[in-house]
Amino acid sequence: MAIPRLLVVDDDPEMRSMLTQFIRQNGFIALPAATESDIRKQISADRIDLILLDVMLGDESGIDICQSLRAEQDVPVIFISALSADHHRMKGYEVGADDYIAKPFNPNLLLARVKAVLSRAQRTSSLAYRRRIKTFGFDGWIYEGKRDEVRAPGGYQVALSQKETALLKVFLANAHIPLTREEIAAALDVTGESDGTEATGRAIDVLVGRLRTKIEKDPKTPKLVRTARGVGYVFSADVEVKED
Repeated sequence: MAIPRLLVVDDDPEMRSMLTQFIRQNGFIALPAATESDIRKQISADRIDLILLDVMLGDESGIDICQSLRAEQDVPVIFISALSADHHRMKGYEVGADDYIAKPFNPNLLLARVKAVLSRAQRTSSLAYRRRIKTFGFDGWIYEGKRDEVRAPGGYQVALSQKETALLKVFLANAHIPLTREEIAAALDVTGESDGTEATGRAIDVLVGRLRTKIEKDPKTPKLVRTARGVGYVFSADVEVKED
């Protein structure tokens, strides 16, 4: 249940900021970049699930960057460009782009294309891999995916509700990554259950509080699910993943 991490690459600060905020508001993690150097730093630092790449980046070419990336990895790329002629689109597809969107564009269309490319990438990655059920170990705790059970360091089972278990899996899949309440809500698919962003945030706070009472030694001073000031929450324990 890892939250998709998108890299928004545009040399126009205003466009980069607008796209980044829009992507975040729709439940994804969005990271800004302006140059090929920025792209490579982000990719080497952490997982990137999709790149939104402008074709014209000042002195750099998004086409050349995509071609270079394709020689090294398979991260999906969607071009965003003011160049909308057919031969420009064909050039983008020829270097390995997964989609090509011309400016100006409807943001909801962009969102639909992003979801489609991510879904396609997940389907083609490996059906066998996606069927495997994982066991997570963290700070002496064990979560067994096959049985959907959580065991404390002493070996005894701790009963979690379905929502508490789903929240724990979101944290385990995104360890050490600060997550906003909106990102957590989107991953849990509970954004439609509350009336507005504020209500959704409160619902997440309550759910986090309930999970803390189950897995923290001292819920008032949490060591596993910490509050990330100005962001939301972060799972602070190292997580070991095993395939069942």
